[in-house]
Amino acid sequence: MAKNITPEPSVNKLVQGTVVKGNITANGDFRLDGVLVGSITSKGRIVVGSTGEIEGEVTCQNADISGKVSARIAVAELLSLKSTAIFKGEISTSKLAIEPGAKFSGSCNMDEGGNKNPVSPQKNEEFKQKEKIIG
Repeated sequence: MAKNITPEPSVNKLVQGTVVKGNITANGDFRLDGVLVGSITSKGRIVVGSTGEIEGEVTCQNADISGKVSARIAVAELLSLKSTAIFKGEISTSKLAIEPGAKFSGSCNMDEGGNKNPVSPQKNEEFKQKEKIIG
C-alpha cells in the first residue's frame, strides 16, 4: 500500500554574513539573519533575526522582527517587534505587538482590520496622497 507523502514546507534562509541586493519572493516562510537591500514578499511568515537587516519593502502574512529594519512593511495578520528590534518606516498591519525595549520610529496604519491580503506599498502611497489632499 503506497502512502501519499506531502513534503513539509521548508523555511527559506538568508544566513548571517550574506548580503543580497534585489528582490525576494517566497511561497513559504523566510528567515533572514543576513542583509537584504530591496524587497521581500512571502505568503507565509518572515522572521528577521537579531543579526538581520532589511532596507526596502516587506510584504507578508505574519512577521517577527528582532533585527534592524528600515522599510515599508505590509503584514496581513500580526507584526511582532521583539525587544531587540530597531524599526524605522511605515507599517500597515491588522495587529501589532511591540515588546519593551524595541525601538519604533515611523507611522502605523491598522485600518486594514482582518484583511487577509497584505496591502501593497503602492496602495499605501495612494492613500497618503489622498490623505494630504483631504487633510
